[in-house]
Amino acid sequence: MRRSPRRDLLAGLTVAIVALPLALGFGISSGAGAEAGLVTAVVAGALAALFGGSNFQVSGPTGAMTVVLVPIIHQYGFDGVLTVGLLAGVLLTVLALLRAGRWMAYVPISVVEGFTLGIAAVIGLQQVPSALGVPKPSGDNPAIVAAKAISAWATHPHGTAIALALGVVVLMLVGARLRPGIPFSLLAVVAATVATAAAPLDTKTIGHLPSGLRAPSLGFFEAGHVPALLPSALAVAALAALESLMSASAADAMSVSERHDSNRELFGQGLANLAAPLFGGVAATGAIARTAVNVRTGAASRLSSLVHAGVLAVIVFAAAPLVSGIPLAALAGVLIATAVRMVEVGSLKALARSGRGEALILVLTAVVTLASTLVNAVIAGMVVAGVLALRQIARATRLEQVPLHADLPPADHHEEEQALLGEHIVAYRIDGPLFFAAAHRFLLELSEAADVRVVILRMSRVSALDASGAKVLGDAIEKLSRRGTLVLVSGVREDHLNRLDALGALDQLHDAGQVFNTTPDAITYARTHLHSNGLIPGPQAAERVGAER
Repeated sequence: MRRSPRRDLLAGLTVAIVALPLALGFGISSGAGAEAGLVTAVVAGALAALFGGSNFQVSGPTGAMTVVLVPIIHQYGFDGVLTVGLLAGVLLTVLALLRAGRWMAYVPISVVEGFTLGIAAVIGLQQVPSALGVPKPSGDNPAIVAAKAISAWATHPHGTAIALALGVVVLMLVGARLRPGIPFSLLAVVAATVATAAAPLDTKTIGHLPSGLRAPSLGFFEAGHVPALLPSALAVAALAALESLMSASAADAMSVSERHDSNRELFGQGLANLAAPLFGGVAATGAIARTAVNVRTGAASRLSSLVHAGVLAVIVFAAAPLVSGIPLAALAGVLIATAVRMVEVGSLKALARSGRGEALILVLTAVVTLASTLVNAVIAGMVVAGVLALRQIARATRLEQVPLHADLPPADHHEEEQALLGEHIVAYRIDGPLFFAAAHRFLLELSEAADVRVVILRMSRVSALDASGAKVLGDAIEKLSRRGTLVLVSGVREDHLNRLDALGALDQLHDAGQVFNTTPDAITYARTHLHSNGLIPGPQAAERVGAER
């Protein structure tokens, strides 16, 4: 942190300016209150910066976490949110100790983009009551709540709150496009606050923030509520892990040589979420938008994230009266603009063009996020992605007939013998994985093989084999044997052979000596078998035919 303190101080101050309205807005939007958002940004931001695995990560309340916390507030109240935060902190710490950070890389990009789109829609819909200047209607689903708010506004329409919210949205979006380095979110909120102070508008304002930080009583934690809150804690921990590691990866991509430690990042987020509830804060995670601002403004170390937390702490202690007059409509505009900027239109178009499967996963994840919960959306997206991936892998498995002459010794390249062998022997090469999704198609193709005397299965290119694939292979061998076809197997990898032997799929072939290391050995065995049955001439006859030629 001593390398470039001036750069870090400037970057931290800039991030704090950007984070202030977001922390206030996300705190209010979650139902925990503006002070909870600020406290989370201070406590979690400082601890995650010190103990996390990224030098540039900025942590605090985020829109995605707000989406998860709202139903918890409705069902269990603020004490339930604090308890969930503690439990999530424990779970994140356990994940770090289990070194589970590497598994987050297996979430498909279509699922990530889908729930990001869904979260953006939820955040935008949650701001509709405040943007319209009407009390928030009852209900859990944001689309239904927004519809009720619009209906209530339509009965007594007024335009002051809408004008305020739209002004903030336009200033943020247009300003960010023209001058990306200027914190237009703070400028917009300041302008809206000054406007309402000069000519009071019919909008609600947030309550006064606390003049100091005091740790609340630990009485909010009740062990009897843990079983009921554990699913919510799992959801919060999963989201915190996923969003934090995504944000850290984004910071790596924007920097030159930095690489985050995923397990240490989980550990830092775990400590941050353990501590934040003790000060009245909500669950936190790495924030992609604030992290991007941190990197782009020249941050050189963790000092910038600590400065960000320190500046917000000064605001909590010394400047609470100044922010208590911010109208809710202005904060609603900030969050609506943030939701709009969350959606990467180019990425969505690219995924839609990449295939119908990716588009389906994206749309499904977004719709379930909007209609149900984020956890259900991720589960649904992952399940569909897994099914489509298995289908694609299964289609990649091929059963291909291959010529024999490439595997015959040079001395045996007599056209007459090759023709005779070709009449009675067929060799198939299995390419790709042979597992449950592809096994039955393989059995169907092999069962429809030509009516020949010998079938050689070349398995050196089988990339993966599971119990279902081994069982189906055994069934295919048994079916061909019942038809009077001699089945020979060659080139089985040792690990695949162990699995086949454990399931008894090749017992019949092992007993008869019909499993070979190489295909030429299998062809030699097949030729001997055909000669003993009088279907082709013996070696001496073949040599005589060659001499006559």
